[in-house]
Amino acid sequence: MHDALDDHELARRFPSGNPDVVAAVYERYGRAVHTVAMSFVHDRQLADDVVQSTFLNAWKASSTFDPSRRLAPWLYTIARRQAIDVSRKVRRVEPVTHDRLERSRDGVEAPDAFNQAWEAWQLRLALDQLSSDEEVIVRLLWFDGLSHSEAADRLGLPVGTVKSRGFRAQRRLASLLAHLEDGANRTPLPDVENGDTTRGGARS
Repeated sequence: MHDALDDHELARRFPSGNPDVVAAVYERYGRAVHTVAMSFVHDRQLADDVVQSTFLNAWKASSTFDPSRRLAPWLYTIARRQAIDVSRKVRRVEPVTHDRLERSRDGVEAPDAFNQAWEAWQLRLALDQLSSDEEVIVRLLWFDGLSHSEAADRLGLPVGTVKSRGFRAQRRLASLLAHLEDGANRTPLPDVENGDTTRGGARS
């Protein structure tokens, strides 16, 4: 019965916390939430754990959900937080070898390492300022190298929606990261508008 409900009706019924409705929401959005999780943790088992905790937390918070909103972005936000928590728990610090320590002390490696860490941190801050919908698409198109059609299939969205959100996110990131441009050979943002979703150029 719930399979026939459209997204708006699922959102309207979700705050009731009815297990059947929650199950229908899982059936509708589970795959997309898994894609969001994979874009962060890059491990299928960990992504499965994120999906489980996402829907468990969504169920617990169902009474706080505003049914006038769309369910998908709300679920993606929960999934993003859960995935970040999981990533932090499993993250391992790269061991510092004696040779690497010596090269850093002599100034051979430290500048590049510092610059890379700084730019990665700035990118993280910029991504945090995107909407959940936009961040997921940036991760799929840029970091995972998917095409527009592949990302659309993963998220259950029209290709046009993926393109428009990707282009909007690209413009936003370009503005947020403009201070990193110094005329050097920086890696450009992906040209998501024209289908170039790789860091170094168009994918073959």
